[in-house]
Amino acid sequence: MVTQFDEKGKFFTDIIQKEPVWVTVQLADSRIHGLIHIRSEARIKEELDDPTPFLAVTQADVYSSDGTTRLFTTRFIAINKAQISWITSDHDTFNKEAEK
Repeated sequence: MVTQFDEKGKFFTDIIQKEPVWVTVQLADSRIHGLIHIRSEARIKEELDDPTPFLAVTQADVYSSDGTTRLFTTRFIAINKAQISWITSDHDTFNKEAEK
């Protein structure tokens, strides 16, 4: 592993640091709850803007489109980004509900 430092002390390595984020993803025929892994200090939007056509979701629960019936659970699912209607961080959703 190669580590380089710039003049401000920020370090650069060949390893990409990512953090897991719990999300809910709405597709036309299903809703998925699971973890996506985004670069440290990045937003979900940057992950969606990446030219890779698929979004990897781990520890995924796949529900019916209205979110009421769990269809199956899987350790990994790749979602075609073009099929996403909306996506939200579950952390943001729960914080809004707690404020009420």
